This record gives sequence, structure tokens and C-alpha cells, in this order.
Amino acid sequence: MTVILVTAPPGREGDAILELEWALGNVRVKGTDWKGVLLAETPLPKEEVLERLRGFETQAIQRVVPLDVIVPARWEDIENAVVELGKKIDGTFAVRAKARGNRELSQRELEVKLGSLLVEGYGLRVNLSEPDFTVIVEVLGKRAGIGLVRRGELLKFKVED
Repeated sequence: MTVILVTAPPGREGDAILELEWALGNVRVKGTDWKGVLLAETPLPKEEVLERLRGFETQAIQRVVPLDVIVPARWEDIENAVVELGKKIDGTFAVRAKARGNRELSQRELEVKLGSLLVEGYGLRVNLSEPDFTVIVEVLGKRAGIGLVRRGELLKFKVED
């Protein structure tokens, strides 16, 4: 099962859902409380999802972020998930966070503290401009999606609003 977070221009979520259905076939897409932010689940493996979407001509999908786990949006749960994913990092890394609808978690604080945890825990090197791996933390209110992506696995598309 692969879970992805997908962004689209606000008001174009319906188009993005249709595009995901065309590109992936067997997919279940749910809206979130944030305009332009969708969560999708598919039984396809992550590599196939990314390959299909990479070659897809989109009019509405802006970003595709593969997620490894979804946890409660609490420091302890996020830290535990990131430390667990950190075991798989064999190269440089960066932490990128986006905090929506949660005043207790700040983007900057998530990036700095989680990055420090990985450096101290595993002796990893940070590279903010060209990391081999990026730890993605997407906070959506009471839940947080966390993904470990290799270079090139975070898909971005240019979409006209």
C-alpha cells in the first residue's frame, strides 16, 4: 500500500482526483481540511506510482509526496517515526516540514530538531541543497504524514492556476 500527499491549486482538487484516477487506476483519494491538499492510497508499489505520475501530463497536480507513515501530530510520535526512518538513510539528508492547522508544531522547529536527532543518533551529514535523502514531515492538523524520499522521488509539476 502506497500513501501519497498530493497538492493542487485551490479549487482544482476535483481535476487532480480525476488525474490520479487516470494515472494510477486503483486509487482512493480523500480531501483534507486544507484547500489543494489531498491524500491518496493505492495498492501499487511506490516506485510504480512515481513512474506513472512522472510520465503523466498533468493539468492540476502540483506536488506528489510519498509518505511512509501517518502518525498523531505529537512531538513524541513524529520523533519516533523519523528516528525509525533514519535507519534507512545511507548518505546526506535534509528535513523538510510543512505544518498546517497545528499551533504546537512549527515548520522550522520540526526541521531543526529532527535534523539534530538524526545527526546525533546516526552520525549523518546534512546537505540542504542536494541531499541524497529528504525526510518529509507534512502536518495536517492532528495527523502527520512522514516520508523518506530519495533524490528525484519528490515530484513537482508546473501547473497554471
